[in-house]
Amino acid sequence: MRRKIKKSKGFRGYKTHGWGSRKKHRGSGNRGGFGLAGTGKRADQRKSWVLRNYGNDYFGKHGFVRHAGKFTAKEEVINVGDLERFNENEIDLEKKGYGKLLGRGKLSRKIKVIAKSASGSAIEKIRKAGGEVTLKE
Repeated sequence: MRRKIKKSKGFRGYKTHGWGSRKKHRGSGNRGGFGLAGTGKRADQRKSWVLRNYGNDYFGKHGFVRHAGKFTAKEEVINVGDLERFNENEIDLEKKGYGKLLGRGKLSRKIKVIAKSASGSAIEKIRKAGGEVTLKE
């Protein structure tokens, strides 16, 4: 009668016991292991070497990554030259869906502009044309 060999005994001589790569049966995702795992090529009595030389900085995650565009609201912009297409003497840019007034282009007539924010060159160009800029708070 054949007796079933215990799995761990049957795999003697097989480095990974049927799990392929060593990291595949780690049980901690793809992070490299638990505890002192990954402290290098030295015998077990020298684990303290890692702690002595690196201290607690060896383990864990440090700092954070700021994802720049993730939390900033995108403001719609409009240039001074584009104000010509509005046939009004007083323009409220916020009602038209714009946040900021920029200074590219030319203005040929007198306009009163109400905006949330505006660049220095935009304000200067509108004042040169005889208009005025009011900034909302």
